[in-house]
Amino acid sequence: MNKINQLFANNKDKKLLSLYFCAGCPTLEGTGDVIKTMERRGIAMIEVGIPFSDPLADGPVIQSAATQALKNGMNLKTLFAQLKEIKDEVQIPLVLMGYLNPILHYGIEAFCQSCVESGVSGMIIPDLPFKDYQDIVKPIADKYDLRVIMLITPETSEERIRFIDDNTDGFIYMVSSAAITGAQKSFDDAKQEYFRRINAMNLRNPRMIGFGISNKQTLEAAQNNAAGAIIGSKFVTLLNESQNADEALDKLFAALEQ
Repeated sequence: MNKINQLFANNKDKKLLSLYFCAGCPTLEGTGDVIKTMERRGIAMIEVGIPFSDPLADGPVIQSAATQALKNGMNLKTLFAQLKEIKDEVQIPLVLMGYLNPILHYGIEAFCQSCVESGVSGMIIPDLPFKDYQDIVKPIADKYDLRVIMLITPETSEERIRFIDDNTDGFIYMVSSAAITGAQKSFDDAKQEYFRRINAMNLRNPRMIGFGISNKQTLEAAQNNAAGAIIGSKFVTLLNESQNADEALDKLFAALEQ
């Protein structure tokens, strides 16, 4: 069974925590150590960011991390080599998150094959049109037993959400707001209503809520309305400040208690 499906099947009542970081930042060679440290500290799933020069959906923190990673020399070939080195040491699901352009340059089939060879379970491609997903990417991903995770936002129609739910597997990435990534102090009434509305749809796929989670209030709101939460900008900031994954996680866990 794909590790993503296995995670949700084995943790139906557990409030999961997934973290995002950008491969190659703060250091080119540190990617494997960051992943192993996160697993050791109890993170359930990891989104490994593929740095790109024009990350449209990302806020300044992740844009800055991507810029630094590219300056450090990170690219897909290097990333896959690093992941392959730690493949046998990592048991939790790894999901690559990146934009379509670098994946197309690498080649979709080659990308999927490299994912399998390096222990990756799925991918999130924010700018992948759904029709291209269905016609081009999904058949290849299915061949390699990889999950292509789709995003929904407060603006996504119920019809579209049900269509995504019917045509994807793994989990649905539920974006907390239509804005770019970045930490928020709380989720307002509109976001809470959005969470309740999606809950009431009784979707087939589990959901993870991301964008804006940085403290106890936003974490609990996400975990109470989905299978779990995804944290990106907050962890990326702490990792860049401390240059050490253990220290960054200490600070993150402390922030999530406040």
